[in-house]
Amino acid sequence: MSAEKMKEVRKSSPLGRIIVAGLSNARHGREIMKESIQETASQVIHEMERFLTALGTIAAITPLLGLLGTVIGMIKVFTEIMAQGTGNASVLAGGISEALITTAAGLAVAIPTLIFHRHFQRKIDSLVVEMEQQAVKLVEMVHGEREVEQDGKE
Repeated sequence: MSAEKMKEVRKSSPLGRIIVAGLSNARHGREIMKESIQETASQVIHEMERFLTALGTIAAITPLLGLLGTVIGMIKVFTEIMAQGTGNASVLAGGISEALITTAAGLAVAIPTLIFHRHFQRKIDSLVVEMEQQAVKLVEMVHGEREVEQDGKE
């Protein structure tokens, strides 16, 4: 394969990078080829997962931020009860409303974020399995048959 074609394949997809890494080192033997594939695959996987940590963190902390708002709202309610008693319902309603709004806002952000995080995590896992299968096929195509032939001749 020409250098220009390999460059094109490398840029085409994450799997392309892995395949080109293997083919570039195929002449050095099966083990070197496998090591170069594994090294490139770990870089590719790291790049695919780069935003998942932030998404997971957002999904984890937004319910806590909602809970914090709930606690602050309830503290305001009890502070007003201490200062004015329970007779003024409008003062109490403001703190309770704040508590409910912050809880709802935290959940409104956390739920879709968690759904997207899990979706993308599963998609990356599927892509990784597919790339591993293709890399194994590549190594077998390049080196598998040769070793069988050599073993048969010995």
